[in-house]
Order: sequence, then structure tokens, then C-alpha cells
Amino acid sequence: MVELKVLTLIVMNPGNPSFLVLEPLEGRAFEGKSRVVPICIGTHEAMGLGAVLEDMRFNRPTTHDLMMDALTNLDARIDSVLIHDVKDGTFFAQLVLAQHDRLITLDARPSDAISLALRQEAPIYIEEGVLEHASFPYLIREPVDEEQVVNDFKDFLNNVSPEDFA
Repeated sequence: MVELKVLTLIVMNPGNPSFLVLEPLEGRAFEGKSRVVPICIGTHEAMGLGAVLEDMRFNRPTTHDLMMDALTNLDARIDSVLIHDVKDGTFFAQLVLAQHDRLITLDARPSDAISLALRQEAPIYIEEGVLEHASFPYLIREPVDEEQVVNDFKDFLNNVSPEDFA
């Protein structure tokens, strides 16, 4: 299993799919490249995840707030999320709950499970095979030192001659 973090959420207009983009935690990059896992989700699910990521509060509880309240009152907590399969672009996840000394595994949509996990800062995992099958390369770019770029250009201008263009 590989632990993931939310890289970004791309929310589209209603009627178009939105994307939750996950990436392995630090240390999984190789030669400046990482992998990202884009998960297609509905607009409503994206709005719910966006509310969690932006730490928004509402006057009335959302469905996920209700679930968290129920878990708390049942003396349970979110232990983790596991994305364990992908078939034809559809991801399958399990929400793992901890109650006293036992773990309870529930089938869940990744968007719901991740939304709940983010509320309790629980880890999100993906099976290695699913990561290999459903991820895409992601280029990690080093930040550009603009001052150095300007200095290099000034050096070029100071040393250029008409013969360089012959």
C-alpha cells in the first residue's frame, strides 16, 4: 500500500466531470517525476470535497457531517481509506473505521471515503497495483530563480557580438 495526499481538486461546471487528483506522499518521486491518480467525480461530490479542503462551515450539517457525528456518538473514528481496485475508470474504495479494539471495513465511493478521512486527518492509501495501472506521470519542476534568469540574460547581452549571428 502507498499513502496518498490530495494534490488538487478540479471542479467543473454542472454536467461535466470534476477530478480529484491524488499523489503519493513525499519520497516516491524518481528522477523528478512523480505519479498522480486522477479520479473522476460528480459535481456534487466535488463541491463536498471542496468544502472540506477549504474548511468551510455551514449553518446546517451536510451528509458527511451527519456521518461524522454518528461515528463520534458510536465511539468510532475513521482509521483510513484504501483505494483497492479500478475497473473501466471506476475506482473502488474501502472506508476503515476503528471502534475500540476492532476495525470495520465498509465499501464506499472514493470521494465519500476521502471526504470523511480528510475531516479526521486519516490516511488515504492505494494498492500498489492500482497505482501502477491508474496513475500518470507528473513532472515536478524546480522553482525558477527569476533573478538568476535576468542576470544570465544581462551576461549574454554584455558578451554578444554581431559576429555571433553570422
